[in-house]
Amino acid sequence: MKRRHLWVFGAVLLLLVVIVPIAYSLPRERPPDDPQRYLQRHPVPLNHSNLIQGPFKTPQDVTKECLRCHPDAAKEVMQTTHWTWEGKPVKVPWRDEPVTIGKKNQINNFCISIMGNQHTCTTCHAGYGWSEDKPFDFSNPYNVDCLACHADMSVYAKGFSGLPAKGVDLLAAAKSVHNPKRENCGKCHFNGGGGNNVKHGDLDQSLLLPPPELDVHMGRLDFQCTDCHRTQHHRIKGRLLADNYTIPYEEQVHCTDCHSQRPHEDDRLNFHTKSVACQTCHIPEMAPKDPTKIFWDWSKAGQDRPEDHYTYLKIKGEFIYKRHVKPVYRWFNGNNKYRYILGDRIDPTKPTIIDEPAGKITDPTAKIFPFKIHVAIQPYDKEYKYLLAPITSGPGGFWHDFDWDKAFRLAEPITGLKYSGKYGWTETWMFWPTTHMVRPAKEALQCEDCHGPKGRLDWKALGYPGDPKEWGGRFQLNLVPEGEK
Repeated sequence: MKRRHLWVFGAVLLLLVVIVPIAYSLPRERPPDDPQRYLQRHPVPLNHSNLIQGPFKTPQDVTKECLRCHPDAAKEVMQTTHWTWEGKPVKVPWRDEPVTIGKKNQINNFCISIMGNQHTCTTCHAGYGWSEDKPFDFSNPYNVDCLACHADMSVYAKGFSGLPAKGVDLLAAAKSVHNPKRENCGKCHFNGGGGNNVKHGDLDQSLLLPPPELDVHMGRLDFQCTDCHRTQHHRIKGRLLADNYTIPYEEQVHCTDCHSQRPHEDDRLNFHTKSVACQTCHIPEMAPKDPTKIFWDWSKAGQDRPEDHYTYLKIKGEFIYKRHVKPVYRWFNGNNKYRYILGDRIDPTKPTIIDEPAGKITDPTAKIFPFKIHVAIQPYDKEYKYLLAPITSGPGGFWHDFDWDKAFRLAEPITGLKYSGKYGWTETWMFWPTTHMVRPAKEALQCEDCHGPKGRLDWKALGYPGDPKEWGGRFQLNLVPEGEK
């Protein structure tokens, strides 16, 4: 009996001391990183040149022709924020009633609000005829602009109020339709905020024909936007932080839609992926080709002084543009902690964060993520203590009379905000997640870019006691349960 016990003890000892360590030292199988396997297969576009006859007197006639073969297309588009420019009602902690958020009804710190200049802003709306002159019929399917996303951009362009630009041949545009390309998406998304690369810093006209070192997906592999922003029934994955409060996980674009959770050969790199977003290492800078706007001072507008697109315009004020912009880094779980709602009270003595990313070191769904911060000086009401949205275009607008007081009074019935007659200037910030211009692996950040005395991350601001490299490498502190930090 004793021999049997000794034999069992010896077997267990052998297992613990010899076999288990050997097993752990052997190469471990990891899921293969095979992104090509998960790419969406696009249907071969049908040549419409012989299918569409015309003539077309109005752009709505083109949409009617499209709906003959695609009867549900307009209704599908009309359910998306590309059409409504407004999200569904959502409950936020600081308001008693649900609110909606979107370009249609809220404030940003670029052109401030489309309510001040619908005639021009809606050039990028997926419809025809939205202007301040007359109410836009959001229920009319014939107002859906199919050509904006499907026509060849060499023969089609949108103009004021979203109508086709003067001189566009509607028949030629309709015959040219195809699957959406970078040119279609980029026409608006590269030029948001009033010019090329103004807003995002990672979306500009260099992506129309990018070299591989600028964007590995679009340059080397010739991705179209819809390869990542996958679309079903005209609903496009990937929504903008600035125009939402919360974004469901399934409506976001994730690198793991194609890539493995552990995509690297080196396990030291894979160890980072639970806490560090892919973008943090693989997008080391913004605006490598075309400069992006990082500061806008509206208070200087209206002065008669030399003008230049990158420094000063009388109608808009002073700017700062930069190239090779290093991102700022925050914990981010894909949602907003706060989104400024029209009429929210502010403290004008400190910056107002218009869209604050949600996430912290104790949030298991958050990762360290790169952002562009755009800082602006914009108007607020001194008595009511909220941000003001002026009317900029048209008779009485600031760009017409250069009179701020008149522009705020003209805005009252449109924005629904009372104006006290006293205005001032306050600083605002907006965070823009950096997700495009993904560099090849050889140009990704290296260890010393984040760790060490010259590292770019502010570890204490992120919630760490210091550089994790210096205290044992417990890098995944965001997995610590709430209250145990």
